[in-house]
Amino acid sequence: MNDQTNRPDESAPGIEAAPAPPHNIEAEQQLLGAILTNNDIYDRIASVIKPEHFYEPVHQRIYEVATAKIQKNALASPVTLKAYLEDDEGLKELGGPAYLARIAGAAISAHAARDYAVMIYEMAVRRGLIELGGDIASRAARPTIDDDDPKIQISEAEQRLYTLAEEGQAQKGWTSFLSAVTEAVQSANAAYQRDGGLAGVSTGLIDLDKKLGGLHPSDLLILAGRPSMGKTSLATNIAFNIAKAYKRGRRYDGQEGAVEGGVVGFFSLEMSAEQLAARILSEASEVPSERIRRGDMSEGEFRRFVEAAKSLETCPLYVDDTPALPIGQVAARCRRLKRTSGLDVVIVDYLQLLRGTGRGDNRVQEIGEISMGLKAIAKELHIPVIALSQLSRTVESREDKRPQLSDLRESGSIEQDADVVMFVYRDEYYHERLKPQEDDPKFAEWLQKAERVHGKAEVILGKQRHGPIGTVDLSFESQFTRFGNLARQYQGDGGDAF
Repeated sequence: MNDQTNRPDESAPGIEAAPAPPHNIEAEQQLLGAILTNNDIYDRIASVIKPEHFYEPVHQRIYEVATAKIQKNALASPVTLKAYLEDDEGLKELGGPAYLARIAGAAISAHAARDYAVMIYEMAVRRGLIELGGDIASRAARPTIDDDDPKIQISEAEQRLYTLAEEGQAQKGWTSFLSAVTEAVQSANAAYQRDGGLAGVSTGLIDLDKKLGGLHPSDLLILAGRPSMGKTSLATNIAFNIAKAYKRGRRYDGQEGAVEGGVVGFFSLEMSAEQLAARILSEASEVPSERIRRGDMSEGEFRRFVEAAKSLETCPLYVDDTPALPIGQVAARCRRLKRTSGLDVVIVDYLQLLRGTGRGDNRVQEIGEISMGLKAIAKELHIPVIALSQLSRTVESREDKRPQLSDLRESGSIEQDADVVMFVYRDEYYHERLKPQEDDPKFAEWLQKAERVHGKAEVILGKQRHGPIGTVDLSFESQFTRFGNLARQYQGDGGDAF
């Protein structure tokens, strides 16, 4: 349904004008008029329509200003909006502030407002589809050196289709500062409502949460370490904690979703899904992982193992163990999971096992493409992405083997794209390898330190874009491959989270 009576025909004589994209100016006018007449209508249509869904740019601005007023519990009417829009050049062309009074006077009845909002939204989606279809046809008909691979074009088209399905627009484009400020205030309010708690998703590790403020949407977090430091164990612990705590409800933004914990997507490129499940079951059942592999369990341990497996059946933890995935496929699978089951956190184990598009001249460029792709997934799906990363061998040549940013393999791009870089370090691992003979004079000194570092681990925050860096101390139970909270004096006996 198109309404073109409000616009003059500007086509030249004898030239057939291209059909206008789907829109209905009258529907937009009547919906805006209804909102300016009765602000309560906004609550019925806020979840359906956004400013960018209006075809007429002036209507977009009217709706945006009205929304800001209503969300502050202030009156949005032709009179109150006049001061904000009287200098708007587009509005002047339509008659100035008198236009606001005119559309308010032609307002529809309140009960029809949602139907009009749905109509406007659907036309915005149709416009997006037309634009997207044209772009796909144009690129397919005229391939260039940069995008001659049809698979890449399909992946990018799927990304835009997903965005269109979720947001009703093919591209986000410009966002007003007003809109950005509103989202920031809503996020801060969510943390405040939790009595000064977390704005992000809790990792289940108290001291780590205090440093990070939880896992924040749109953030790329790099978790790096040398082999045997336990980075996969820490990642599975965090994934299990988040999935175990999952509760669904109405969030601060009014949408349905995770209010505690979340749905976790785990890309396990190194281990099979079965091996990953065995690790998580070992942690949950407190049965050593090597005994699970051998099947060497007592009756009590096997009972705990089975009970843990039953309790985990309903956990929203999804594992993809496809090896050597291209970064484009990771993005596509994340979109599908979010569309079908929801998605709140993505974990990739590990970054160097992903593949790029093959356009890069060397491995450093490919890693740069992968890290940029992971950051793009975090921003597009508005979720935190945790990517594990290997460290170079230079760590082993230093006396103090605590890792630092320069130890990241291909560190330039990873360090640049990441919002947070964390390193897992266990002094116990290195100290074990320095064990002298028992008759050695240094044995007593070695034993004293061994007791001090036993069962302890450090997570070193080498970079945090939105907070402090520093070190977080954790407990580590190697037999269960489990990290936990160190018991503090102020925590009493309840220091461990598991």
